[in-house]
Amino acid sequence: METPTKHIGRKISRIRELRNMKQEYLAQELGISQQSVSNIENSESVDEERLRQIAEVLGVTSEAIKNFSEEAIFNIIGNTYHDNSSSLNYNCTFNPLDELLKSHEENKQLYERLLQAEREKATLYENLYKSK
Repeated sequence: METPTKHIGRKISRIRELRNMKQEYLAQELGISQQSVSNIENSESVDEERLRQIAEVLGVTSEAIKNFSEEAIFNIIGNTYHDNSSSLNYNCTFNPLDELLKSHEENKQLYERLLQAEREKATLYENLYKSK
C-alpha cells in the first residue's frame, strides 16, 4: 500500500497529466514560464495563493490537490467500473465510408441547386439589362 505523499508539486503534476494538460498550457494560464511550472512541480510545497491559482486552472480545489492520492483514484475506478460488454454492443452499426459517400452526394446535390439558382439569377439580370 502506497503512503500518501506530501509533495504538492508531484500531486500538481499528476493531476495535470490526468487532465491531459501540458506544462506549457498551465504556464500560459498562470502567466508564467513553462520552466516555472516545472520548478513548481519539483517543489515539495507551494504557497497558498499560487496553489489556489493552479487549482483553478486544473479545475479542482486546492484541498483536492493537497489530498490527492493515486491509490484513491484507482479505488474509485475499481469500485465504479463495471464490465457490461456482454450486454452492450460497442461495434459500429453503420459503415463510415457509406456515410461519407452519402454526405458527398448530398453536397453535390446542394452544389448543383446553388449553381442552377446562380444561372437563373444571371439570366434574370441579363433580361433586365436588355430591357433597359
